[in-house]
Order: sequence, then structure tokens, then C-alpha cells
Amino acid sequence: MNHDDHVRLLRPGVRQQGGTWADFGSGGGAFTLALAELLGPNGTTIYSVDRDPHALRRQEEAMRSRFPATRVHYVLADFTQPLDLPLLDGAVMANALHFQRDQLAVLRVIAGYLRPGGTFLLVEYNTERGNHWIPYPVSYARWRELAPAAGLADVAWLGSVPSRFAGEIYAAVATVPG
Repeated sequence: MNHDDHVRLLRPGVRQQGGTWADFGSGGGAFTLALAELLGPNGTTIYSVDRDPHALRRQEEAMRSRFPATRVHYVLADFTQPLDLPLLDGAVMANALHFQRDQLAVLRVIAGYLRPGGTFLLVEYNTERGNHWIPYPVSYARWRELAPAAGLADVAWLGSVPSRFAGEIYAAVATVPG
């Protein structure tokens, strides 16, 4: 996958520019960069959360090079633990939920950061079978069960791209009611 694929997956779920968003488990920032492109620099704040300081540094360098006007806060933390974040307009979690055994608990924590009407964008492998790299898969069928249990509504498929690792990677959206 490349930057255009990342943007294409997120685009249908980013309904307007600006706002306060977070990327949970952002790693090297592939989807943080896509989010920066889609949100634009005016009135945008992104919280990039990851527990790998090296990945956050690489991401910061890429962001400064490609989207220097976008305001990003790099948060070195484990997103499964409570964080001091403002109320968010949206959240992205790309290829991070499949590492969590208790996915529902994690989703409830993340959903708690979203304002009423806030957007949750999930990017995951659409598979039911786990492996070393995808220990706890979150297929789209599983997401349709998890999202409402976490208090999210309006679950929808946004799109997919082929994956050499597990068939396809999909993007889906859900919102906080209200």
C-alpha cells in the first residue's frame, strides 16, 4: 500500500476538513499523513498516539516534510490506557486493534474520547484467521458486532485494497450517537 491507498481508504469517512482527531497506534504515521492530507491544515489538530518513540520520530520528520502546516501532537503512550486528550471529532485506528485480545475494552476507551457525532475510522485485515502478524483478527463481520457493543452506531464499509498478507485491508466507519 502507498499514500494514495491510505488516503483513498479514509476519504469517505472524513466528512469535513479541520477538527481535532487522533490516530491510535499510529506507528510510522502512514494513516496520520493520510489524515493530514484529508483534514487540511486550517483548524486541524491531530494527536498521534504510539508507544514506539522511534516510530513517532520518523513520523514527525515525514509530517514536517509533507504537511508542515498541520498541527500534530506526538503522544508516546499505550492507547489501551487512559490518556489526557481533548474531546475528539474523529479517531483513526489502522492495523492496531488486531493486536488487542480484549478489543471491546479498547474500543470503549477510544469511543470515550469522541464527542457526540464523532467519527471512528477503522482499518483492518478482513480475515477471520489469525497468525503471528494478525493475532486477533477484526474482520468486517467482527467489526459489525464490536462497534455497537462499544457504543458506536451507523457502522458502514468504506472500501478495501488487496493485501498480500491476508486477502484485503478494509476501512469502515462508525459514529458516536448524538
